[in-house]
Amino acid sequence: MNDVVKSHMALFVANLIYALTFTFAKDVMPETIQPIGFILVRVTGAMILFQIIHSIWIREKVKREDYGILILCGLFGVAINMMLFFKGLNYTTPIHAAVTMTSAPIIVFILAVIFHGEKKLPLRIVGVALGAVGAVVLAVYGRDLELGNPKLALGNLLVFVNACSYAIYLTIVKPLMSKYHFLTIMKWVFTVGFIVVLPFGFTDVQAVEWSEISNKIWGEIAFVVFGTSFLAYMFNIYALKRLRASTVGFYIYLQPVLATVVALLLGSDNLDPIKIIASSIIFIGVYLVGRKPKPAKE
Repeated sequence: MNDVVKSHMALFVANLIYALTFTFAKDVMPETIQPIGFILVRVTGAMILFQIIHSIWIREKVKREDYGILILCGLFGVAINMMLFFKGLNYTTPIHAAVTMTSAPIIVFILAVIFHGEKKLPLRIVGVALGAVGAVVLAVYGRDLELGNPKLALGNLLVFVNACSYAIYLTIVKPLMSKYHFLTIMKWVFTVGFIVVLPFGFTDVQAVEWSEISNKIWGEIAFVVFGTSFLAYMFNIYALKRLRASTVGFYIYLQPVLATVVALLLGSDNLDPIKIIASSIIFIGVYLVGRKPKPAKE
């Protein structure tokens, strides 16, 4: 199995984890723990894991000139990204959040064209558009949008800014992949994120009645800390070393597909032609965005 295939598999698993996170995180917040406190818990857990693994397996130092970009990666990829997403998800619904997050791949694509010189190939543009359409259809089809929620607009805005932050992170972290091991990058990104989030979430963590948390909620917290914060970030950064930033960002469109598959397996959803067509459109978009352009003839 070559590295490109492994990278696509890593992205698939990462976005399966993200798809489950929408529901799990919503169960935990805000009854058990407030959003920013939950972010502090997940960032702390992931930082400790990355620090331990890096100290055991990787012997690598960061050059002084790269500390600035690592700090920005920590800000946009962890602190701003996570805090705004969980705060937004606390106000909005998983469905609205999933729809709003479809803007992220488009922003990543635009930034990659501007800063990394990715080619604006017509088929790639069509792929991004198809992915957006399919993802929105899957996210909203047959579901209650809860339009009466007074904080819905604020929640959706926070999720959108989170999407922009994540897009900036994928764009600025890409050049570091040719210099350092992905675990080195993750260690520093989460360390910076922890330092930034700590003063915002410390009070929320102190207020949690830890002894009263049910086993179900403990399981969901563990999933978000180990799965979403550690594994998914590691898989994404691993894939980014070998794939374009726009391809990594585009996989966000798979989240509604994977969420639908999980719902089907749990018996809480039914398969119908609309969902099949929307999913097919997304997979066509994935193929168009991810395929390598043919070399120009001389």
